[in-house]
Amino acid sequence: MRLWLTSEPDEHFEKVTDINQIYQLAPELAEQGERVVSIDELTGIKALERKYPALPVRPGKVTRREFEYIRHGTQSFIFNFDVAAGAVVTTSAGDTRTEADVLEHVQRLVAEAPLARKWHIVADNLNIHLSESLVRYVASESDIVTDLGVKGKSGILKPKATRAKFLSDPSLGLCFILRPSMPLG
Repeated sequence: MRLWLTSEPDEHFEKVTDINQIYQLAPELAEQGERVVSIDELTGIKALERKYPALPVRPGKVTRREFEYIRHGTQSFIFNFDVAAGAVVTTSAGDTRTEADVLEHVQRLVAEAPLARKWHIVADNLNIHLSESLVRYVASESDIVTDLGVKGKSGILKPKATRAKFLSDPSLGLCFILRPSMPLG
């Protein structure tokens, strides 16, 4: 309540400005062969099927559906939104949302647009977006031949912060713009 009118300055606001700028530049970058995409996930989506078909529409009546359904488990979806095109591109669906799933998704994204000179990928600050396999993939795509270290022990791969800094390097062919984590309460 005391922060209602006098909130503390947000240390992450500069990052929001960076994201807004890259979104505004997206059409211009697209003309230069660069792509700006936002990646996000929907997890734990229930795959349901109606047990009985809906009753047809009749004059004065709306479509009526039976309440019973059949469960088919849950699915996780990964989407990319191409900012310049204003369209969803490269979708993935599966039983999980793991480091391997995100890596495969990003690899498919890049493979589907082989003429793109550079990628600006806006993503949230999840561990799966800062994974060892993603760092290694970005390094190989950017022709970086250096020892990246060992995850949790040494080099760029040691802590999450250095992986984030590496993936956010604008000189790379795949540059991640990481959204700040939103504080709760």
